Amino acid sequence: MDDDEGHKVGEAAAPSVIDRYYTRWYRADMKGKAREDHCILQHSNRICVITLAETHPLLEKGRTIAKINYQISHACSRLNNKVSGKSKRGGQFLTEFAPLCRITCTDETEFTVYSCIRGRLLEVNENILERPALLQEKPSTDGYIAVILPKFEESKSITENLLSRDHFEKLVAGRDAAPSVVADTAQPS
Repeated sequence: MDDDEGHKVGEAAAPSVIDRYYTRWYRADMKGKAREDHCILQHSNRICVITLAETHPLLEKGRTIAKINYQISHACSRLNNKVSGKSKRGGQFLTEFAPLCRITCTDETEFTVYSCIRGRLLEVNENILERPALLQEKPSTDGYIAVILPKFEESKSITENLLSRDHFEKLVAGRDAAPSVVADTAQPS
């Protein structure tokens, strides 16, 4: 018997390319802002892809992106990043709290996406400038924000301040349970 997508019922779906080749790490409540969670996809070759976590408020239904801006300050644009050669010389060096871009929604809400890790900026995703909806439709693939290469000597330690997928899922489950606990303990007056 087949399901709606033509898979055999009871047959496990094949893992996605992301799940097969990348390890997911998370940074929750970035810079103290509730639910502004980021996801870092780390490949075995050290390259990290910065994306929005599936819990980020930007991915909520009903939000529409008006503008994505890689111009961080008057003197710094991530679009001016140029790398060359095998060692990726010339890329902007980022600290873990370096802003990558600012995203403005049609309701004037603004979100800043941060690098989350230290490393050299290899590229930013210019496709989302032309098609901002990619960020919401495919945040882990075509809608990624940037690609960063950590220093070789730091490649093992960059995940020390990040949450594993299991820890992140527990954190999110705790967030979702918290409002109902408050409602259950409230006493009628």
